[in-house]
Amino acid sequence: MIIRTLALITLGLSLSAQAANWPHWRGPDLNGSSPETNLPVNWTETEGVKWSTSLPGFSGATPAIWGDSIFVSSPDAQKNLLLICVEKKDGKIRWQKQLGIGDQVKGRTSPNMASPSPVTDGKIVWVLFGTGELAAVDFQGQVLWQRNLAQDFGRFANMWLYGASPTLYKGRLYIQVLQRDPVPGDYTHALDGNTKRESYLLCLDAVSGKDLWKHVRKTDAVMESMESYATPTPHEFDGKSEMLVFGGDYLTGHDPESGTELWRCSGFNPKKGEWMRIVSSPVTWKGMVFAAGPKREPLLAVKAGGTGDISGTHVAWRFDEFPPDVCTPALYQDKLYVLDGDKRTLTCLDPKTGAKVWQGDLGVRENFKASPTAADGKIYCISERGTVVVCDAAGSEFKVLSTVKMGGGEPTRSSIAVSDGQLFIRAAETLYCVGK
Repeated sequence: MIIRTLALITLGLSLSAQAANWPHWRGPDLNGSSPETNLPVNWTETEGVKWSTSLPGFSGATPAIWGDSIFVSSPDAQKNLLLICVEKKDGKIRWQKQLGIGDQVKGRTSPNMASPSPVTDGKIVWVLFGTGELAAVDFQGQVLWQRNLAQDFGRFANMWLYGASPTLYKGRLYIQVLQRDPVPGDYTHALDGNTKRESYLLCLDAVSGKDLWKHVRKTDAVMESMESYATPTPHEFDGKSEMLVFGGDYLTGHDPESGTELWRCSGFNPKKGEWMRIVSSPVTWKGMVFAAGPKREPLLAVKAGGTGDISGTHVAWRFDEFPPDVCTPALYQDKLYVLDGDKRTLTCLDPKTGAKVWQGDLGVRENFKASPTAADGKIYCISERGTVVVCDAAGSEFKVLSTVKMGGGEPTRSSIAVSDGQLFIRAAETLYCVGK
């Protein structure tokens, strides 16, 4: 580990960060929403676009935004792994820092080693790559510390390469690694001479990068069902705090101070299939946790705060009509928005009861892998081909407000970020700023 002396700073990603910022891949409240207003509804690839910037490679990572800085992770043509800082006002690249090597692409769906999204607190940005490279970089591009988790704990054994993003919470960095054990021989990206793997939740001091604790997360899942691409999610309610971990057939709540498992809930993989990995992350609201099962198995609403196995006591409702597989739901103004990206269907639910408020077809014959973004009375969804569908979140019925085809290459998997009345849309190899 390389550690440099740091000035004393105040760390911690507030669950109510400044409205103008988008510090985490799911926004300032970690639920896909923003209190921003005056966001655009209609534009084209050329009209209404303030600027566009070419990026050196494809990535599904969502930009992190603070003030006038936008941070994106990307590979380049030489398979280097980069963190790039872009000026928000004009899209010019301020700096880029090579933090790793050895990008890989896996299969027809083309995930790569730059899939995790950066996270920032306004002073430092933290970025993790699928190779295990983890770094803290200041806003001037200076590396404050760097380490490789694959060297410390073994290469990540996920079939479609590692994709979970780090979470910053109260000065600590939380990293979830739920992976296959033992490592199959065809996981060539994960082979390092040792086939044994543990799934774990890792907590680090964000200033120094030193481990605070590592909790080994047990499961009776088998084969690919052991794997997860979800991001750990903090949940505050009734004066309590929990860190949520989703995957390996279970949703679990953990003590953020120690990693101790407080409760677990099953029922997300009722068929107990062998190839049922988790992709979407949990979403929280007023003591409730919403988590979607794999491959369009039901979305469950779980009451948090239990003890032990709460599978039979704390499931409040389930939604199985058009559940998501990949897309993490958005929680906005006391409504839950669920996108079934395979069926191109968006559903608005009452998060308390699970009652359907409205449901509709996005009208685009394209798959959606990016998670929806909610703000300014609108829901923004973007397809793999870069088509943005803007839906009304202010009315009582489903309504498409606009459909906009963007360029920038395929596939597009980054969620749309929001800041200062503008949309920041990362296509495969282009970053767009839409708005005034």
